[in-house]
Amino acid sequence: MPRPQCPRCQRPSSHCLCSLIPSLDSSTLVLILQHPSETAHALNTARLAALGLVNAQLRVGEAVKLPADERNNYLLFPGGDAIPLERLAGSERPLRLIVPDGTWRKARRLLHLNPELAALPRVSLPAGLGSRYRLRKAPAPGALSTIEAIVTALNMLEGEGRFDQLLRPFEALIDAQIAAMGVETYQRNHGDDG
Repeated sequence: MPRPQCPRCQRPSSHCLCSLIPSLDSSTLVLILQHPSETAHALNTARLAALGLVNAQLRVGEAVKLPADERNNYLLFPGGDAIPLERLAGSERPLRLIVPDGTWRKARRLLHLNPELAALPRVSLPAGLGSRYRLRKAPAPGALSTIEAIVTALNMLEGEGRFDQLLRPFEALIDAQIAAMGVETYQRNHGDDG
């Protein structure tokens, strides 16, 4: 029999994160495009980001239809042609950050299947950022979870530290997973000294 689940955060009721999820407003809209295989992932940080941001939307699927409006759309995804995100800070035109959610392979697949998405101007975060995602090794230096990337981007665009509250449920999620694994198992598997 499945454990009771919170209908909002979709965590087991005994580990509900809703009390930690803020309601933060931003002038930048955030559209998170989640690969369908990520929806049932225990560490669904895209859902946490969408719940904690008033101006965020989470769409699940491989086919994407971009909104048609006056906003400047930018794809938050690294690449040789990506411009540094800090260049957009202080922009007078309203912005929408489009953030793919999934493994790097799945995110690239979203771009491959959606030429309109792939044609958007790309923006990237600064090199060398460290992830708080202590449960798995980053596939590359500077690789962040979806929620960390969104918080970093919004802080850069709208004010340092303004969106840090969004990381509270993320930290609680990670701490709960480590506790469930057992600290000794976690340390053994991750080479962490404590």
